[in-house]
Amino acid sequence: MPLPICVNRVSHMARAKMVNAAHRRSLNVRAGGVALLAFLLMASLSNGASAQDRRQNEPGKFDYFLLVLSWSPSFCAANAERGERRGASDPQCGPRPYSFVVHGLWPQYERGFPEFCQVPAPRLNRNIVSSMLDLMPSPNLIFHEWDRHGTCSGLSAGAYFEDIRKARAKIKIPPAYLEVTAPLTVSADEVKDAFVAANPGLPEDGISVDCDSRRLNEIRICLSRDFGFRDCPEVARRSCRRDKLVMPPVRGG
Repeated sequence: MPLPICVNRVSHMARAKMVNAAHRRSLNVRAGGVALLAFLLMASLSNGASAQDRRQNEPGKFDYFLLVLSWSPSFCAANAERGERRGASDPQCGPRPYSFVVHGLWPQYERGFPEFCQVPAPRLNRNIVSSMLDLMPSPNLIFHEWDRHGTCSGLSAGAYFEDIRKARAKIKIPPAYLEVTAPLTVSADEVKDAFVAANPGLPEDGISVDCDSRRLNEIRICLSRDFGFRDCPEVARRSCRRDKLVMPPVRGG
């Protein structure tokens, strides 16, 4: 019986080789599939990134402006609660009665936004800072906005801050928010509707309300590069949806 045993052993060895070969082919196919998927994913990400990166952070290359108006009493109340010394010493948190102040004018892409387009930023003349304190009552804020957003406008500092003044002049504050002398309870939609009503031509999806868990913080309005109203669905989708928000009263009111 030696021959059958030898044949049997050869048969087992052959089957083992076949199984191993099949297993290796299977692993190779899986590895190839994974590699292909990885390649396609990276290509997709690369194409998406390149579409953005072709002008990413290039000064002057953007689609529209976002004018951001901050409700100053909310800013100061939040900082006071957190015990932030920076907020307590901020000029806008002093005795002067500030209401809506300009946080910034931010260049935007249709998706995303540029920032810090020149590092270091061109030096900002202190005469410009002084001239903007009526709209942006904090020198630190003015310097920060120039560094982060103004450098992406493609404009000189003087021209950029003049544009901030033009953009702010475009917006009318609803009468209900001109003299807030006591805490005012509002909804995000109510504030949004009031701004749309006070500014003919402002579309409902051209404005966004920003809030925290209790307070109204900011109004964000989308403007074309020549300061016309326009829609901005990506910004509008991020709007606050709360039904109950507080607008703290203007200090000194």
